[in-house]
Amino acid sequence: MGFTCGIVGLPNVGKSTIFNALTSGRVEASNYPFCTINPNLGIVKVPDKRLERIAEIISPPKTTYTTLEFLDIAGLVKGASQGEGLGNQFLGHIRNVDVVAHVVRCFENPDVSHVDGSVNPKRDIDIVNTELILADLDTVDSRLAKIERLLKTGDKKIALALETYKKVRSGLDSGKPARVLGLKEYEKDLLKDLNLLTIKPVFYVANVDEERVSHNVWTVSIGGEMAIGECADVVVICGDIESEIAELEEEERGIFLKELGLERSGLERLTEVGYNILNLITFYTTVGSELRAWTIPKGTKAQSAAGKIHSDIEKGFIKAEVLGYKDFLEAGSLSAGRERGLTHIEGKGYAVRDGDIIHFRF
Repeated sequence: MGFTCGIVGLPNVGKSTIFNALTSGRVEASNYPFCTINPNLGIVKVPDKRLERIAEIISPPKTTYTTLEFLDIAGLVKGASQGEGLGNQFLGHIRNVDVVAHVVRCFENPDVSHVDGSVNPKRDIDIVNTELILADLDTVDSRLAKIERLLKTGDKKIALALETYKKVRSGLDSGKPARVLGLKEYEKDLLKDLNLLTIKPVFYVANVDEERVSHNVWTVSIGGEMAIGECADVVVICGDIESEIAELEEEERGIFLKELGLERSGLERLTEVGYNILNLITFYTTVGSELRAWTIPKGTKAQSAAGKIHSDIEKGFIKAEVLGYKDFLEAGSLSAGRERGLTHIEGKGYAVRDGDIIHFRF
């Protein structure tokens, strides 16, 4: 699987509409707060032009895409960290995702109410971020109270953890999410068991109307003022358009996108951003009758990548026969790649590259 993406935001910003469009789901999307109570899960295949091109050339009986999960989480309101609305449920569900897609309303529609009475993306973002920060402050304070009592044991690890917790608490107290505090890897490791909400990578999804897909004064504000401060990406999506795309047959979608002046669907853009944020890459295998895509973190060694397929392959790893995607296209087939010397043999320490086609020997 690729990753799990939690779709969050205030009520009535279009979370469920976008979720339905991305997953071809049929969850309720109505004009009242807390329409979504329990999170809705949708699993979709990751759009992959390379996989499709490989399949065109080698014509495998079976082609398997890697997948990603979208979790449509209940809307959050001011006071959620203290249990307002469905706050406690919201905060609990967000802890289980890899990356957060924060949907922000950037459209006017008198038929769709706004919980705060007007469209104001900066205010809306601040509300959600503040509630997450307040929830994390409670978590850190609780841990600090426990660990300070253990400091007298003289354990150096406890002293280091205490220093890290205080650093994070100071940042949160000044209104900064944990992800922007410049934490070192060892500090992140010390914080893992706290499962902080604001340490999760985030990107913003600006939900616009059809007339303002290409230019919207609010999306400029999000990209320029909010996201840059957090080093976060912004993806502009029209939930209504994406819903129309989801209803079309595969071959019709490209034509529809071109008519709208769009190069790629929202799903493709969201996937790309998620992969970049999480530093993920894709490699491919052809075993028996199946061509398959696999998702791994960038820098994963060949033996560990083999374990993604099966633990027995990892344990018995001997070598990896690797053919890069561009070399494959140049050769025109897997066998031609071997004959032309484009395939290279690698050991367990080889760092798999994005697009590699690998045959593991074990």
